[in-house]
Amino acid sequence: MGAARRSIRWRIVLIYFMLVFIAMTIVSSFLMDRLEDYQLSSLKNNITSTVNGSNLLNSLAQYDSFEDHREELLSSFEKSWAGGFSQEISVVSSDLAICASTNQSLVGRSAGEVFDSGLIVSTIMSGENGESDSVSGEIPVKNYCFAVRSGSGDITGVVFVRADLSDIRSFISSSRVLFIEAIVLALVITAVLGIILSRSITGPITELTRNVQAMSRGDLSQPVVIRSGDEIGQLAGMFDEMRRKLDETLSEISNEKNKLETILQYMADGLIAVGLDGRIIHINPAACDMLGYTRGEDLTGSAYDSVMGRLSKTIEFASIEESCRSEGAQGSFDYDGRIFAIRYDRFKDENGSDVGIIIIIQDITESQQLENMQTDFVANVSHELKTPLTNIKSYTEALLDGAADDKEPPRHDLRQLDPQANGKSSRNFKESNVIALLTAAVGKMEVAAENKHQQLNVLYDREADIRAMVDRDSFEQVILNVLSNAIKYTEDGGRIDVDAVEHSGSVRISVKDTGIGIPQEALPRIFERFYRVDKARSRAMGGTGLGLAITKQIVEEHGGTIDVESREDDGTKFIITLPLATRRGIRNID
Repeated sequence: MGAARRSIRWRIVLIYFMLVFIAMTIVSSFLMDRLEDYQLSSLKNNITSTVNGSNLLNSLAQYDSFEDHREELLSSFEKSWAGGFSQEISVVSSDLAICASTNQSLVGRSAGEVFDSGLIVSTIMSGENGESDSVSGEIPVKNYCFAVRSGSGDITGVVFVRADLSDIRSFISSSRVLFIEAIVLALVITAVLGIILSRSITGPITELTRNVQAMSRGDLSQPVVIRSGDEIGQLAGMFDEMRRKLDETLSEISNEKNKLETILQYMADGLIAVGLDGRIIHINPAACDMLGYTRGEDLTGSAYDSVMGRLSKTIEFASIEESCRSEGAQGSFDYDGRIFAIRYDRFKDENGSDVGIIIIIQDITESQQLENMQTDFVANVSHELKTPLTNIKSYTEALLDGAADDKEPPRHDLRQLDPQANGKSSRNFKESNVIALLTAAVGKMEVAAENKHQQLNVLYDREADIRAMVDRDSFEQVILNVLSNAIKYTEDGGRIDVDAVEHSGSVRISVKDTGIGIPQEALPRIFERFYRVDKARSRAMGGTGLGLAITKQIVEEHGGTIDVESREDDGTKFIITLPLATRRGIRNID
């Protein structure tokens, strides 16, 4: 910066120096030319007035031939011009012979050898006076030629004057030296004044520059001193006003930033700001805790999908960017055994252009657990009431279909249809024909299938005899639960196939439907208590999420297993496997 200031200062000095130098040079050249012209003009006027005023031309005009009167002319020149005229004057005849001269050595010689013959001939031919410059030896001279006319008007000769210019040249040279000295002195004075003037200009600029440098380093405490009322002073005043306002603005911004950072630091909800390029702009400590990162870890600049998108496809950057294109959106996700609610929307700059997406994360695990507890309570109460009613309805339909004519009354009370209420010890395991029990259960669900125009197909041999140790009532409940689900979640006009085969010491019962199927991610949880794949649809169809859990428990109490194969929109197949009864040689035990 110092070099720059010196450069400006010396440029100002150089500009003034060059201006004065150019001006003085032009003026000096003009004056020298004018002075030389004046000297030469004065010389010419002096010679012309002398020649014309001395009546020389008139006296020479009376001679028809200068050669014939040479002696007379010499005598006249000796008397009149020898000592009274400082310049050399000669009389030259029309044949270029020097007839008389103040320089006696020239008399009798040819003018063409001594003088400017061209000037003499031109004057004789034109009759007009003329002049020229020449050098005699090393002496610069000025030649003047005056025509002499006879009484008849003929040119009889010329008066030729040679003026020595040595004195004039010497005077001009002295004057030129004087002008050069004056120019040098003026340039020295100009340089000194230029330095003083440049300092008066660059001094305030230098001080202003120091203040601006301090401002650029963040030091806004130094006021800008205003030393004059000119343009530089006005500039300094504007910088000082700008410094003051900038200091106030930065203080306000700093206070707001501190408040915002404190709020973000201690807020319970997680906050993430993401740029449109998919990279994190800001993340608060609460969000770091929720996502399993340490509070001190700097995730700024990290890819959003590597931090959040990895948890669920529904909260990947492309997904949330599309979801909140017109307005804010929300959702939820599970992570590390906890449940989180997420809300997000776009945020804009001062011009209204999208800058990024702001995301709020809330841990709703406890509230969700409370809600689940409430739901479980309602479901348990509902199930305790609904299961007996369902069985009553089934038996009523059976009675209407002719079961009232059976001689053997029901062996078990309706309460025994729910082993969970009475415990595993209430099971009455007996060797039974599984095919007969399966056929009876299918018969009870035919009415429900017909109401939905569904095909309930029996693929096994109804006359087969496959024996297993089962509790008749609980086994029937298992088949009814599986068939009820198949009918419930299969569209009108669908198909349900029931099959039973012996396989490796077991009986395998399968119920396959063409219904809506189960998503792959829900398959591991369908046997959990109160779990429902689609809660809204389950509530609309009366589901509580307990049926399959009870079914699995009953099957496991029989020493068997229950598996499921399904694909969304492609039907479901339940496979129940029970061990065959040990052969004791006694037939038709039950």
